[in-house]
Formats: sequence, structure tokens, C-alpha cells
Amino acid sequence: MTGIVSRNFDAADETRPFEDGKGKVALLTTDQGPVGRAVFEPGWQWSKHVKPIAGTESCQATHVGYVISGQMKIVMDDGDSVDTGPGDFISVPPGHDAWVVGDESCVVLDWAGFGDYAKPA
Repeated sequence: MTGIVSRNFDAADETRPFEDGKGKVALLTTDQGPVGRAVFEPGWQWSKHVKPIAGTESCQATHVGYVISGQMKIVMDDGDSVDTGPGDFISVPPGHDAWVVGDESCVVLDWAGFGDYAKPA
């Protein structure tokens, strides 16, 4: 692609649903790599709704992203944790669990870790 690119996640190149209808990730393929928008529904937890798909003990994706709405708690395998919300930039290394906090969907844009996210190993 050359020049200006304008794409919409509602017409994503690929959409991957999470277990139990607890959300999905929509992916756009770009010259700079995949960019994803995930919608995590209330009650979503990585270890319950993505672990069965990924087949790993904890999330092994590196995430670099921006939280648009909702709240999420991220807990590293070593116990380090952070609460994120609207307007937060996040950089999360592999080896973590996460879950939605509260009754609002958490929407996250990620330009590093969603290329293989929620994809069978």
C-alpha cells in the first residue's frame, strides 16, 4: 500500500471470537504489521476465555496498546499487577493473566500483540 490508508475495524481482515461469547479481537493487516481492536465483555478473563484457545498457561503475547474504554486488571506471572482504564497506554510483556473489572466492556487497541492473539497454538 502507498499513500494514505483509512480502514475501519468493523470491516476487519479477520475477527477472532473469545470463548463463551465474551468478546472478540478484530484485526487489520497493514504494511507495518497487524493492528487489533479487542472488545472484552464483562466477566472476561484471559485464563477462562483465551487460554483454551491459546493452549498456554498464561498469555504469551507482548501488548503495546491503548485502552479506549472500560477497566482491566493485568497480573504478571510474578504477581506484579496494574489496573488500566480509559486513556491509559499499556506495555505488557509475555506471561500474564487479565480480566475485565466492572460491568462495562473494555476496548483496547493493540499494535504489537494481537497478530497471533486468540489463535490456536
